[in-house]
Amino acid sequence: MPQLVDLAGRVFAVEPSGSAPVEPVAGGLILPPGRVAVLHGLDDALFYRHGQNSWSPCGWRRLSEPPLRIANPERRLTADDTVWDDPARHHSSAVAALQGADGQVLLLGSLGLGTPRLAADHDTLAGWCEEDGAPWFLAYGPEREVFASYARELAGRLGSSDRRAGNVWCTWYAYYEGITEEQLGKDLAGLAGLPYDVVQVDDGWQRIVGDWEPNDKFPSGMAALAGRIGAAGMRPGLWLAPFIALPGAEPDPEFLLRDAAGNPVEAGHNWGSAYWALDLTHPGVQEHLRALIHRVVHEWGFTYLKLDFINAGAVPGVRHSGAARERAYRDGLRLIREAAGPEVYLLGSGGLLLPSLGLVDGMRSGPDVAPMWANYATDDPSDAMAYNAVVNTLHRLWHAPLLQVDPDVVYFRSRLNLLTDTQMAWLQDLAAICGFRAVSDPPSWLNPAELERLRAYLTDRPEIVQESRYRFTVDGREVDFTGALSPGQQYPIS
Repeated sequence: MPQLVDLAGRVFAVEPSGSAPVEPVAGGLILPPGRVAVLHGLDDALFYRHGQNSWSPCGWRRLSEPPLRIANPERRLTADDTVWDDPARHHSSAVAALQGADGQVLLLGSLGLGTPRLAADHDTLAGWCEEDGAPWFLAYGPEREVFASYARELAGRLGSSDRRAGNVWCTWYAYYEGITEEQLGKDLAGLAGLPYDVVQVDDGWQRIVGDWEPNDKFPSGMAALAGRIGAAGMRPGLWLAPFIALPGAEPDPEFLLRDAAGNPVEAGHNWGSAYWALDLTHPGVQEHLRALIHRVVHEWGFTYLKLDFINAGAVPGVRHSGAARERAYRDGLRLIREAAGPEVYLLGSGGLLLPSLGLVDGMRSGPDVAPMWANYATDDPSDAMAYNAVVNTLHRLWHAPLLQVDPDVVYFRSRLNLLTDTQMAWLQDLAAICGFRAVSDPPSWLNPAELERLRAYLTDRPEIVQESRYRFTVDGREVDFTGALSPGQQYPIS
C-alpha cells in the first residue's frame, strides 16, 4: 500500500514491500527491507548512477538519454555487474538519485548487503536486492546534504576509516609489468630525497597472478626489498589480487568458484586471458588467504597493500557455504583485515563500496589514469584513460567521510606522456581535493623544473572549499572541472 511521506516540504508516494514502519532519522527516512518504489514526479530528471565497483561508470544522465553503462559484455564482466545490466533503463548499484528542475535531489540508497540495485524511469525510482535484509535510506534536499546524510547512516551501520595513506609512489605507470628489483633499487635513492611516505610495488613482481611468490626479476626476495624501502625511510607497499587466479597458477581445483553446471567461474579478462574467481567461503581458500597475508605482512614486512580485482569475490556462483555473494566478499575482506592487523593500510581496487566499509582504508574511485586524456578508438567509460578517471572520481567524492578516495596517479613528467598541462592540472587538483596523492614518475625521468613542481605539490596542503558539484577553490584559486566533462573536449585539449 503506497504511503505519502513528507521530505523537506515535498510529498512523495512511497510503496515499500516490507511491513516495518517508516522511521524518521536525521536527514531522511529509513524504509523497511524489501522492494521499494517511489513515485517521484520529477519528470525528465537527471539520474545519478553509482557504479558497482571501482571501475564501473558513475555520473549523471538525463532520464531521456540512454543509460550510462558498459556496452562491451567482456569488459562489463570485468568492470561492472553483468547480472543486472539494462541496455534500456537507467540503473545503479547501492544508491541512486534524481535531480529535478529546481536542483533538489531525491536519493534512495541501501544500508547493507544483499546486492542492492536501483532503476528509474520518468515516473518511478525503485530499489530491490538479490537477497533482502537491509533497509533503505530515502532523502530529499540539496545534493551535498542528502549524500552526506546517506554516508552518515552507512558509517553507523557498516563502518568507516579515517586513516590516510600519505604520499604514495608506485611502479605501475612507469614500468608496468616490467618492474625489476634492479630498477627499483636505482629509483630508491631519488625517491628517498622526495617527500614520499609509501613506495608501492605494483603488478609484475609475482610469478603469476594467483601464485604469490617473487619471480626471477626479484632474486633477493620480497623481504629484502621491503627492508630496502624501509631503510630509505618509506613504508613498503605491495600489489596483490588475492581473490583471483590466472590459468597456469594451478590453484587447488576445489578453490575455484563454480557455476551451477560445475564449471569454474570467469570473473573477468586481463593479462590477455580470462581469470577465475576463488570461492572465498571455502575453508581451503580461507587458509590460503590467511597464509598469504601473514607472509606478505608479517614475514616480508609490507604494511601498505593494494588489493586489486577484488570485485571477483562478489561474482555470481555456487559457493561452498551457500553464502550470498556480497556476504562472501565482505567475509573475505574481513579475513584479510584480521590477518594483516589494524595498522596495515588496505587500499581496495575494483572494490564494492558497501561491503568494503569498515574493512578497507581507501578505495580506487575510477579506472586507471593512463598518461593520455582519451582514446579515439574507444568510448568505453571504464577504460584506462585520464578522462574516465576524472569523471568517476568527481562523482564519488561523497565517499570521503567513509574512506579515503583514491583518484589514482597524477603526472609531472613530459616523458611518455600525452597529457597537456591543463589535463595534468585537473588530475593534480582533483587528487589534492581527495587528499590522496599518488605518483608513478621516476625521479630520473623528471627535469629540474618538473622535479621542483612535484616536490612543491607533495608538500602543499591547500585549503579546499567545494562551491558546487564541479567547482572548488583550492587555497582561494578557482578550479572548475566543467570543462573536463565536456565530451567535445575529451581529446585533444590544450
